[in-house]
Amino acid sequence: MDETEFWELVDATREGAEGDPEEQADLLVERLLQLDPDMVLDFARHFEARYNRAYTWDLWGAAWVLLDGASDDAFDFFRCWLIGQGREVYEGAVHQPDTLADLLADFDEEIDGDGEELGYAADEAYEQLTGTVAPDLGIPPAASEPEGAPVDFENERVLAQRYPKLWDRFRD
Repeated sequence: MDETEFWELVDATREGAEGDPEEQADLLVERLLQLDPDMVLDFARHFEARYNRAYTWDLWGAAWVLLDGASDDAFDFFRCWLIGQGREVYEGAVHQPDTLADLLADFDEEIDGDGEELGYAADEAYEQLTGTVAPDLGIPPAASEPEGAPVDFENERVLAQRYPKLWDRFRD
């Protein structure tokens, strides 16, 4: 599976779920079950690489503003959700987190921002296909700390200056 096929699966399941991340995860498992186990592992590698790439202080700060706070776990689930939003939103957010204010048409704090189940979709599909737990993906492990300079999440002035578009749209 190449990168284009990865994003096509993400997009198709998001559209089919009408943006609901839990429904998207269910649809993703269904679609992955139609593939062979090696393709499912390829999908998992693409997902994990993007998940690790999004482990930055800048993106965590953006998640903090969007979610009105984001613990370690909440940021993990946010990164899964972000991948589920598709290539354009993901790439835009990774490169310039404040652009999420422009890239997200709607944001419902009740359902958006938490894509925990998306993070397990490939593992679930692989296990259903093979009856075994997915092997190590053979990609570099995630960093122990987010990349970049730490953000003072408790300082609203700093957050408003660093993420002016997000702050104006979601916090004012």
